[in-house]
Parts: sequence; C-alpha cells; structure tokens
Amino acid sequence: MRQKPSLRPTAWPRSPRYPYVTGVLLILVAAAEVLHARITSTTVLATLPFAVLPLLWRQREPRLGLLVVPAALLNFLFRPELLMAVAVAGIMGLYTLARHRVLHPALLGAAAITGALLVNAGHVATGVYDLGGRSPALGADGSLSYFTESFVLAVGVVATVGIADAFRSREESRQARDAAQRELIAMERRHAAAQERAAIARELHDIVAHSVSVIAVQAESATYTTPDLSPPARDGFQRIASSARSALTELRRLLSVLHADDAGAEDPAPVLPQPTLDSLDALLEAHRSVGGAVALRTEGTRPPVLPPSLELTAYRIVQEALTNARRHARGAAVDILLTYEEDELRVRVADDGPGPRKSQLDSGGHGLSGMRERATLLGGHLTCGPAGPRGGFLVEAGLPVRAAAKSFAEGVYE
Repeated sequence: MRQKPSLRPTAWPRSPRYPYVTGVLLILVAAAEVLHARITSTTVLATLPFAVLPLLWRQREPRLGLLVVPAALLNFLFRPELLMAVAVAGIMGLYTLARHRVLHPALLGAAAITGALLVNAGHVATGVYDLGGRSPALGADGSLSYFTESFVLAVGVVATVGIADAFRSREESRQARDAAQRELIAMERRHAAAQERAAIARELHDIVAHSVSVIAVQAESATYTTPDLSPPARDGFQRIASSARSALTELRRLLSVLHADDAGAEDPAPVLPQPTLDSLDALLEAHRSVGGAVALRTEGTRPPVLPPSLELTAYRIVQEALTNARRHARGAAVDILLTYEEDELRVRVADDGPGPRKSQLDSGGHGLSGMRERATLLGGHLTCGPAGPRGGFLVEAGLPVRAAAKSFAEGVYE
C-alpha cells in the first residue's frame, strides 16, 4: 500500500515539489519588485533571470548555484538598492551549494566573501556613496564604514554556509544511524535464525534421533531375543535396523548443517534437555521477574504420560505467547489455561493489553507462524487474534493426545 506523504513541516523541504513552489514564488516577487520600482536598467534586468530561474532546478542540479550566486552579486553591483528577490535568491543559491557540498565549505565561504568585497569596492569606485561630490578617501577617518555592506554580506555568507553544512552533517548522521539500525536489525534476525536452527537441531537430537536409535536397537535385538524366528523375518528385522542406521547417519549430517552457524562461536549454546509442561513454572517466574503478570490454570486430568513432542510444542506456544505479550502489550496481565481432554490438550493464552494488535498479525514475524507450524506438525491447529471488543490478544491451540500417545506407546517416542 502506498504511503501517504508526511505532513510534518520538516518533511516539506525534502518534497520534490518544494523547489518549484518556492522558485515560482520567488519569480513572482521579482516581477512585482521590477514593476513596482519601474526598473529599466538593462544590466539589472539581464542578471535577474540568472539569479532567480535556476533555483527551480536546484534540487536536481545543485551546481546551478554557481550561476545564481555570481548573478545575484552582479545584480547587487549594478543596483545598490538590493532587491529582496535577489537577496533571497543569493542566500538560496549559497545554501544549495553548501548543502550539497558542491564546493568545500571553507572554499565556498572564501569565494562568496571575496565576491562581496569586490561588489563593495565597485560601489565605492562608482560613487554610490554620496560624500558631497568628494571621492572616498581610504585611510581617512571613518573610511572603514564604506565596507559595512561587505561585513554584513560576510556575516550572511558565514551563517548561510554554516547552517547548510550543519544540516548536511545532521542528515549524514541520521542516515548513518538508520543504516546502523538496519544492520543491527539484520544481525538480530540472523542471530534469531541461527538460534532457531540450533533449537531445531537440539530437538531433532533429543527426540527424533533418540527414537530412531531405539528402532535400530529393537530391530537388531529382535533377531536374538525372539525364538523360532524364520530366516525371512530375521532378514526383515536386519533391513529395518540397517534403514534406521542409515536414517541416523543422514540425520547427523543434517544436524551438522544446522549447527554450522555455531561452529565458529566462542561459546556455543549447550545442548540442554528440552522443556516440558513441568518447566512452565520456571517460564512464568521468568516472565514475572521482568514485571509481567501471569496466571496459570488447568482443567481436566493430566495423563500420566505425554509424548515429549506434545509437551515441547505446548511449552513453546506458551513461551512465544508470553514473548509477544511483553513485546506488544507491556504490563498486560496474561491468563494461561491448559485443558486436558480425553483426546486433546487445549492451550489458551489471553492478555488484556491493547488490541486488536493488527501490527503484530501483519508484522511478518516468525513467532505466530512458528507456533502454527508446530501445532500442525502434531496434527493440531492454532488460531490467534483479538481477544474481544475490549482489546487483548488471544492464542488458542488444540494438540491431539490420543494419536501421539499411541505412537509413544509403540516406542516411536521415549
């Protein structure tokens, strides 16, 4: 969706229309001054367009300021009664040159001040100053007053160049800060991706690899522990064991790839036991330690044995929901409800923060999609969205227990 232009006053000078609007206004002011003062000097009328018109394109071509500033000084030389449009044009041209670093600020300031001195000297030489018919005598008392206009112009030049250079430095600092912020965000995303890869590797190691190794051991031991086993059945068990060992080899290769990002780390993350539902108390205490309010409720009877994959998925969903609450609804109270049904574990996490948090749903992050993928892998489902008309955010998941428990009882999980 196309963004609306900013309405802030500071954003208007960066608009592509700004040079044209201000340039047209300056042209109208110059025309009004010429008509009002009935200026007929050919030199003044000839230099005026070169001082005003190029400012229309100053944003696209800043070097046009090299034409504007000399034209403004020449116009002032031939018309000591400085036109307001010419004065503004000179300042704008000088600001454009300094803002875009067409010349070094010191060189630009020195050149503009030299031009002001030459104009002042021209005024003195052409008798602009009325001394009762006498020529100005340099060195006489009060002769320095002849160069007052040079001093005023020099102050204006230094101020204009200084302000323009300060704005340029501030813009460069802002761009550098934005670039650093973007790089930091990119680094955080890469770090988060590396952590997720490491987490996937640990989960594969703790659950899948262990289960496949159990299959291999059971298949191999069956050939020795089962009496009167026929040769075809013995060969079948050996093929199962061989396939399981091949799968373990491929799995170890995959784990090495997932751990590749951690290979150069000085302190790689340790391989810890995966959390279960019994680890929720520590998770809630960690949430409370940073000022979060959270309550855990349970309904139904918890089965004596639950598959590790189901407990891990439920834990991760609660963990991600608490993380989102801290990130998007700081200070909100969170209510967690675990409902144990005959064939399903239902997880419900709701907070009373501001909502609906459309920015969270549209942010494109991996948190919500990751929770949904975890639930789908177990054959379950997950929904998230506004908790109600008064606000808040709600995450609900249904994780099947019966199918997972059956697989667990058969030895796929242990």
